[in-house]
Formats: sequence, structure tokens, C-alpha cells
Amino acid sequence: MANTTPIPVIDISESQGDQVCKAKELVDAAIHHGFVYIRNVPEISVAQIEHAFAVSGGLFRSPLEDKQRCKIEKNNQGWSGMHTETLDPKTQRIGDFKEGFNFGAFREGKATQPIPTSIEPHEADLATFSDSCHKLCRRLLLLFGIGLGLDPADFFTKAHSPDKLSGSILRFLYYPPPSATPSAQESDVRAGAHSDYGSVTLLFRLRGQAGLEILTPSNDWEPVPVCPPGTEEDLLPPILVNIGDLLSYWTNGLLRSTVHRVSFASSRMSENDAHAACLVDGESTKDPRYSIVYFCHPANDTLLTAVPSERVRSFKGGLASSNAGNPYAERKVLTADQHLKNRLEATYLQLYGRKEYEQEQ
Repeated sequence: MANTTPIPVIDISESQGDQVCKAKELVDAAIHHGFVYIRNVPEISVAQIEHAFAVSGGLFRSPLEDKQRCKIEKNNQGWSGMHTETLDPKTQRIGDFKEGFNFGAFREGKATQPIPTSIEPHEADLATFSDSCHKLCRRLLLLFGIGLGLDPADFFTKAHSPDKLSGSILRFLYYPPPSATPSAQESDVRAGAHSDYGSVTLLFRLRGQAGLEILTPSNDWEPVPVCPPGTEEDLLPPILVNIGDLLSYWTNGLLRSTVHRVSFASSRMSENDAHAACLVDGESTKDPRYSIVYFCHPANDTLLTAVPSERVRSFKGGLASSNAGNPYAERKVLTADQHLKNRLEATYLQLYGRKEYEQEQ
């Protein structure tokens, strides 16, 4: 059995404990781990999550030409095929072994971008699911504000208004089974090592589907179980929340943006990688892997100035020591839009025509 990282599980139902206590637990988890499980979430129903996964499966089974008609653009919306995205360009020999589909804003229950015809009947449901995810993120950001002693406490929440343009994305992901990717080498990964770009990320997973790993302070990869102890009987696995680079940058590195990846994990340690992770009991990478992610970003024109918190101002660790892997260790005032564009250019080498990619061709 693999050793797993002790990421806390927090019940955020309205009946469990007071708001200040939950806020403290969330902030402590964000400082020490950068990840936290949340359960009993009133904003999103079990039926919504199950339906979203069903729609995701249908999307990725759509004809190739239907998906290609919706290929990803520089606005970070659309379909990305196998190997399109390279999350760790410095070490990956080839792009990620996955497909993805990014949904941007919905207006009056309709997508504002091309989508495959197979999912058009579910457009309104996807819009509602995306809105629910954003509402949950705003409540988490309010709790972070309370836990950090921000004045006003809703400083983060106001910056993430659903009525303003932002880089927030609802993303469907599909990782084919290893049997469908015979060209993969032992050193390859399904999704390269990276930290997320925005404020907070919500990750929805399915039971038994392994692969997610986080990089520990000791430089070891540890698996993140889909169902941590105590949640095995829940109707669905808990939602996994992690801090993105932008929120870490905004808080001077106090909240940790942790590097993670999706691997072709096996039940045995890789002979070529002493830091590789093993599988969690009851989980496997032999089957296809589906996940749903909501990346929450502030409004595009938000200035990433110092947050109004004495705890943040007095933090001595700084970005460079607290947030290894974040390329924005140097403090400078950016807008949320500038921050996101800087990260996307490094991820989509083909889309942005980076020199490194051109030289490899």
C-alpha cells in the first residue's frame, strides 16, 4: 500500500461548526498542504456531478471532426487533443497523454463558444453546474478571507464577481487507458508536473481511478486518494480543492500552491525513479480516467496588489521559499488577465508558436 499525504477533510455543510472554525481549518490546510478535501457541499448536488460526468463521457466519444471544429484557442476555450498540452515543458519529451475540453463563460444557459453537437442538449445543465462551482469557490474564498483576517473579509469574493469577464474555466478531462497508448515510455506522465494558475481549483474524481500525485517538501511524489479515510461511504468522493499560483502570489506565498501531476502509476516503484509513487489500495490506472475541474480566477482587470491582511503582510517566508515551482516569486503588480496569459503561453507551445517548440520541429 502506498503512503498517502495527510490532506485534511473538512465538512463545509452549514450545520457543521461555525464559520470561523471552518475558515481556520481551510487556511491551515492551504498553508501546510495547498490541498484540502471538502465534503457535504450544499452548492453542488450529487445528481449534478453525476450528470456532468455522463456528459463528459459523451463529449469525448464524439466524432473527431466534431471535436476538431471546437479546437482550443488563445482564449483558453475549446478542445485539446492528445499531446496538445505540455504542462512540464522542461522535462517532458512529449505532450500530456490526455484530451481536454475547456468551457468558458455561459450566457443565459448557452455556451459562448463552439461546442460538439453531441452535448448541445445539455448546455443549460452545464451552465448551471459551472455557476454552482463558481458559487462554491466564492464561499471558499470568503472563508479564506475570514481565516486570514482580511479587512474586509470579502476582499477575495468581490474580486471574483460572476458578472465580470475572467479566466475561470470548467474543464472536462479524459485520460485513455495505458493499453490505448502503447507509445508511452516509462518516463512519460499522463499530465506533467505543474501548479495551477488561478485562485482556487475544484477537482471532481471517480472512485477507483488513480493517478493524481503531489510533490512533497522532501521531493517525493505521493498519491492523493480519491476517497480518503472516513469518506468511503459518501455517495460521491469528496471534492479536492487546491490553491493556485495566483492566490499564492496574492498572499505572498503564505497559501501554498503545490506542484502535482497525473502519472501512469503502478503497484510497484519505478526502478528508474526513486521518488515515484505507488498506487493506493483499491485504485488502478489500467482503465480510462475521467475528471472534472473548475479553475476559478478573479475578474480580468483585478490588480494583484497586496491583500489587506496583517497576517499576510507579516509573513516572512515569501514566495520563493514557500511556493517552489511558481515562476512569479518576484513581487510585481499584475492584473489577473496578465498573470493567466503568461502561464498559458508556457503551456500551449504549439498554440502560441513558442521558439522552443519551433526549434524542436
